[in-house]
Amino acid sequence: MTTSEMFSSFLSNLAINNAGAITSRYEEITSALNKKFRETESKTANSLQVGSYGRWTGIKGISDLDMLFVMPASKWALYENGKQSKLLDDTREAIKARYPATTVKKDRLVVQVVYNNFMVEVQPVFEQSDGSFKYPDTYNGGSWKITKPRDEIRAMKEFVAQKNKNLRKLCKMARAWKNKHGVGMGGLLIDTLAYNFLKSRTDYDNRSTAYYDWMCRDFFLYLSEEPNKDYYLALGSNQRVSVKSKFQRKAKEAYQQCCDAIAAEETNSANKKWKKVFGRPFPAAQTETKAAKAYRDTEQFIEDLYPVDVRFNLKLECEVSQNGFRVELLRNMLSRRLKLAPSKRLDFYVTEIDVPGEFTLKWKVLNRGAEAERRDCIRGNIVADAGYRKLRERTSFAGEHIVECYAIQNGVVVAKDRIHVPIQ
Repeated sequence: MTTSEMFSSFLSNLAINNAGAITSRYEEITSALNKKFRETESKTANSLQVGSYGRWTGIKGISDLDMLFVMPASKWALYENGKQSKLLDDTREAIKARYPATTVKKDRLVVQVVYNNFMVEVQPVFEQSDGSFKYPDTYNGGSWKITKPRDEIRAMKEFVAQKNKNLRKLCKMARAWKNKHGVGMGGLLIDTLAYNFLKSRTDYDNRSTAYYDWMCRDFFLYLSEEPNKDYYLALGSNQRVSVKSKFQRKAKEAYQQCCDAIAAEETNSANKKWKKVFGRPFPAAQTETKAAKAYRDTEQFIEDLYPVDVRFNLKLECEVSQNGFRVELLRNMLSRRLKLAPSKRLDFYVTEIDVPGEFTLKWKVLNRGAEAERRDCIRGNIVADAGYRKLRERTSFAGEHIVECYAIQNGVVVAKDRIHVPIQ
């Protein structure tokens, strides 16, 4: 496959495949709120699709959808003075009355409407004369804050036209990367960084998919060289977008993987190397054929079980121990490029996780290498956590083994991490 063919197919694989269901849910919610606050049942008036979906930068598996419902100006007096919580309560009750079987929850800033595999966060707002919106914040007694999503959507639309539609495509490919590698970045942060990157240069203004390999390489280099910041100013609105965790190290790894993939262009290994960057949505080589295997290929893939939309952070660590030896941390050993010997006990555990609310954890242990194949012991099954956020294993035979952990909330993988286990 040529570079253009690979990336065209990749972007096709990232296309949202449930747009009809999403539109239907937006319309149902809008109708319920119009009936409550305006005594009409319009499915489209007074609502605005915002977030990644509204900016057209979301990808297959998108689960966190956002909408604004514009309240009648005549209702302002009812909620103006300290009634932010009541506005969210009234919004929730209106949706719940129309759809009693649907899970509808009030959060600090929004009302969450939870469906199978995605959630719509509804924010009731009052439009201001400059086109911005006041929205309720119920924290610490309540206050009104300002959001400017139209400015962000406008900036995206105008910039897309200037850059041969490359901005939205880069945003989508960056989402595939963060889902593959468990990078806890919000959609607006990704879009802002991609915007800043393309704004800082002109060499990709008129480039086609034939140059997307270089564009991705240079974008990850740009990310890896960014200084540590607490926030960025969002495209268009210049409002603060928080940085939840550092992304530079994983971006540097992605840059090197891109360099390796570019060096392998026009070979059968190029697609495999790009898959290391972007995961399963990147197409396999057309000439790739599956040879007969002398072992059972038992590996499961989380993408086949749940949508993946990583928005939070999860970090794994592992204690390595053996009778008569002191306990060491696996990541410290990996930093010293040490490999494990057989007969070690491995205690994997979650050291950091910032997923709010309830969620479940699942694990995957994958054995790789000739010895795993000879023993017919690939494993790779995805299993539920026992409730302790821990997993115990033992080193048995040589190979490059992998342990992954996934946080699943409302039927969506929202955080993940992996750790390599090299055994000599």
